[in-house]
Amino acid sequence: MSAEAADREAATSSRPCTPPQTSWFEFLLEEALLEQHLQKPSPDPPPVQLIVQFLEQASKPSVNEQNQVQPPPDNKRNRILKLLALKVAAHLKWDLDVLEKSLSVPVLNMLLNELLCISKVPPGTKHVDVDLSSLPPTTAMAILLYNRWAIRTIVQSSFPVKQAKPGPPQLNVMNQMQQEKELTENILKVLKEQAADSILVLEGALKLNKDLYVHTIRTLDLLAMEPGMVNGETECSTAGLKISAEEIQCQVVCYDLGAIYFQQGATNPAVHENAKEKFFRTRELIAKNGSSSLHFTIDEERLAGYCQACGVLTSSADDASQQATPYSQIHSCMKSGNYQDLVKIFLEDNLTLSLPVQFRQSVLRELFQKAQQGNDALDEVCFKVCVCNTVCDVLQGRVIDIQFCQLFLKPSKEKIDFLLEVCSRSIDLENASEVLKRKMAAFLKNLCLDLEDLQLVFMISSHDLFISLLKDDERKLLIDQMRKRSPRINLCTKPVTSFYDIPASASVNIGQLEHQLILSVDPWRIRQLLIELHGMTSERQFWTVSNKWEVPNVYGNVILGIKDNLTRDLVYILMAKGLHCCAIKDFVHAKQLFAACLELVTEFSPKLRQVMLNEMLLLDIYTHEAGAGASGERPPSDLISRVRGYLEMRVPDIPLRQVIAEECVAFLLNWCENEYLTMQVPLPLVQTNPYVKLGQLLAATCKELPGPKESRRTAKDLWEVVVQICSVSNQHKRGSDGRVSLIKHRESTLGIMYRCVLLYLWDFFFCPLQEPLVLTTILSLFVKLHNVREDIVNDIAAEHISIWPSSIPNLQSVDFEAVAVTVKELVSYALTINANNHFWLIIQADIYFATNQYSAALHYYLQAGAVCSDFFNKMVPPDVYTDQVIKRMIKCCSLLNCHTQVAILCQFLREVDYKTAFKALQEQNSHDAMDSYYEYIWDVTILEYLTYLHHKRGETDKRQIAIKAIGQTELNASNPEEVLQLAAQRRKKKFLQAMAKLYF
Repeated sequence: MSAEAADREAATSSRPCTPPQTSWFEFLLEEALLEQHLQKPSPDPPPVQLIVQFLEQASKPSVNEQNQVQPPPDNKRNRILKLLALKVAAHLKWDLDVLEKSLSVPVLNMLLNELLCISKVPPGTKHVDVDLSSLPPTTAMAILLYNRWAIRTIVQSSFPVKQAKPGPPQLNVMNQMQQEKELTENILKVLKEQAADSILVLEGALKLNKDLYVHTIRTLDLLAMEPGMVNGETECSTAGLKISAEEIQCQVVCYDLGAIYFQQGATNPAVHENAKEKFFRTRELIAKNGSSSLHFTIDEERLAGYCQACGVLTSSADDASQQATPYSQIHSCMKSGNYQDLVKIFLEDNLTLSLPVQFRQSVLRELFQKAQQGNDALDEVCFKVCVCNTVCDVLQGRVIDIQFCQLFLKPSKEKIDFLLEVCSRSIDLENASEVLKRKMAAFLKNLCLDLEDLQLVFMISSHDLFISLLKDDERKLLIDQMRKRSPRINLCTKPVTSFYDIPASASVNIGQLEHQLILSVDPWRIRQLLIELHGMTSERQFWTVSNKWEVPNVYGNVILGIKDNLTRDLVYILMAKGLHCCAIKDFVHAKQLFAACLELVTEFSPKLRQVMLNEMLLLDIYTHEAGAGASGERPPSDLISRVRGYLEMRVPDIPLRQVIAEECVAFLLNWCENEYLTMQVPLPLVQTNPYVKLGQLLAATCKELPGPKESRRTAKDLWEVVVQICSVSNQHKRGSDGRVSLIKHRESTLGIMYRCVLLYLWDFFFCPLQEPLVLTTILSLFVKLHNVREDIVNDIAAEHISIWPSSIPNLQSVDFEAVAVTVKELVSYALTINANNHFWLIIQADIYFATNQYSAALHYYLQAGAVCSDFFNKMVPPDVYTDQVIKRMIKCCSLLNCHTQVAILCQFLREVDYKTAFKALQEQNSHDAMDSYYEYIWDVTILEYLTYLHHKRGETDKRQIAIKAIGQTELNASNPEEVLQLAAQRRKKKFLQAMAKLYF
């Protein structure tokens, strides 16, 4: 070996090796290892990563012998892991700034809940009900720490967060991120619901006059000992890390309370006074004691910003210094509507440049929002403030905002005059640097080049500022260019023949282009923007720009597999925007987007071509149902043929969305294509798709409904399927495309089943179906299922109810609570399709009757009678107002204490119920019009009883009214039956109309 090689080998062998990272389980094996690790200058893994690892391992679910997922066991291993996580947090001195920066909301929530648990705070205890002064210092500090974190998390969640750039698409990573996002949202929801309690806890902490102690590694070790070994040290006033009362109450709690009050001030401006009090108190104490003594750090710059903002928002007579600032002046102008002074302030600031650009933009955004709410007078103010901001951006070398370009699409003499005024007042030509002068000159020159009206160009070129900034030869050259140029061609109005021939422009930055990309629904504009963006950077995946762009997983896997980045982004965005437009019923733009996407994918992917054809079929179904179909016009035969073709399609490896098959079946049901569904649907499709199977059974039942005996066979099959769906022995889960599938039950709970049945039935039965006979059949089925329990009091009436089986073998297995809610939701949906179907109205009334909502029940009983009798001008059909319906109306009136109405309704029965009528009339505490209703009574026996009753009570006036009613000649018993019937019918009409006015 040569000497050179030997030296090289020696150098390599002497190079220090990186020590291996300590694994989490090693800390379980060696008790002292954690403290040794944390004392290192740069421990690997770092403390916050250890917290995540410990809690992750402690919360892992287990799997039993039956391969069922179980909650994490409460064993010694998991308890030690949680304790280790608490020790690491104690090493960090429970600094929420450090913990919040590095730990997610779910992890930190778990950590602080473990702190509460180990600090002997009983689970489920409301912190607001606990007296902090009576608790051990470490327990009180744990409660205080948790509620501080809750308040801080609520405040932090209100701030906009820039999304991290995603890496290559990985489904498992995306699923984990989605799960963590949902968990975070659930925790935030709970924290916001308990925000008022957390505020009260912190306000209560301000009244404490004793020092508190936070847990250290030592106190946690003592708490972890066996009960007999604890010597009480952890609960005395000398245990843990001491936090002075002044520091807790005024420098930490005050700051956190100020932050939450400031956030609440957005909806309740009066709360800003509380925020101001807390922030100013915090600032005073930091100035008095200094921030070096704080165990918990406070961002003094942020505190100063809060104080300044509160001073502006809560201006008063003693705030003279605050009123002198531009912030307070602008706030005062916005509040009072003095927009002329607002523009003056912005103009003056263009010279001093004291206002941050973010503040300028926020004021402009607020003005735009007010203008969009209908205040047209603000349009001019928005333009003037936007011009001030633009000139300020020019002088500071920033890119011109897209809003200026939009407001300047239609320039006018007045706009040019104001722009030149702003430019003149924004630069001091005598003292300005050459750099500023060149920036202003370039802006005016580019403005001239963008203008098409030569008169407006002449206004700028003849202005003193323009003449002083540009040399003679530059001005002459520019003017010559303006005069000689040909009329500009608007390329946007010409059809784009090729995908790759659109020129890119670098006149705006990536952020502005992404903003336009999010807003645009023009497929050609989307193409242009993507080409420009890809020309600026090749590292970004622009399909991830907006988290609102969602494509079903069955499509996403195929689209994200496209190798060309530009094509992949375009296909994904066009489909996502098309699906979104379809969801919000913007079918015109959806069709344009889908057509562009179809044209693009046809060139390279037969699979995606078929996907787009399927989506366009679904779009055409939606378009017809929302347009011509809504007025009863049958769909064109071509559309029906395409729907049938989709159901019969057998192309392998084509990703399919189950919702398309569902909508196709619902479409055929809505347009009475029962013959096809029952006879021609391919058998494999029926066997593999439960929705098609249900549609087939429903079509067969509707087809045979005119003959009850013949329809019983198909009705029985449909009955058995629906009973299986509504049985607690089955559970329904949603697939990757958001639809429900029927699978065997594993862990059945009534709550899960209750939700899943509704979800399943809403997806298929409710939303797409509109054909009256189909809805009537489904309603009839569920009403019968509801009535199977033989609860006569709560039975519901419906059409065709006799075709269904009268019993269920296993009655206990049916979730009748879910069935009841399903009937309620279904009839509500049916009434949105046809609010004048009297049978559906009777079902709705029966539901309200069964749930003790008697006023609502009467409303629908009366509405059912009104719609089928021309508002009671004709006789209500006897199959609508049956004796059962009348008896339920009687009971409703009785329970509402409308006893005179009860007596009158008793006449409506086939055999007058005198017993109920007399009992009702004996009631003296009636909440109806009482004797004013006597003119609606036609039964002489009831009128005679009323005469006797009022005579017995000494009620002379009411007796005279009853005598007057009984004395009418048309009620004479000697009259022909036709006369008596006519008298009764006339009184029925007037009474029901009076009731309708009362309950409608």
